[in-house]
Amino acid sequence: MKNKKIILVGLFITLLIIILIILIILIILIIFLFKQQTAVQTAKIEKVCFKQACFNVKIAETQEEREKGLMGIEYLDKNNGMLFIFPESGKYNFWMKNTLIPLDIIWIDSNNAVIEIKENFQPCKENIGENCDIYYSKKNALYVLEINGNTVSKNDIKIGDKIIFY
Repeated sequence: MKNKKIILVGLFITLLIIILIILIILIILIIFLFKQQTAVQTAKIEKVCFKQACFNVKIAETQEEREKGLMGIEYLDKNNGMLFIFPESGKYNFWMKNTLIPLDIIWIDSNNAVIEIKENFQPCKENIGENCDIYYSKKNALYVLEINGNTVSKNDIKIGDKIIFY
């Protein structure tokens, strides 16, 4: 009887060790996969394409780059834009302080789908003040694309459209 208890305890401890090893392996895999996903987000993206059109993009990935955006830009080629990449999905707001040209702003979620659009957002008339209109996303976005004003309507870009990064 005593030998059976020792064998059962030994089997139980062995089973616990195996379960612990499996859990550790799963945790390592989850961390690895999460890092791989983040690497895709920060990879060198040069172009953002919709079914209807592609745009060469400058990346705004750091906080400083995102804060500056397209401020001070006097001209933007028709197939160019700026892609803002955020570290996590959230409700990000934009304004046109010190921006000199009208822009279309497109919020894109983690599934690469357009979730919100602000068309033909006009430069702030009070560039030196704090009275600029602010536009908020109503849904969580991971990316925001700024392109020339009226480009969304010219290319029939709509909420739900998918994008591809190149």
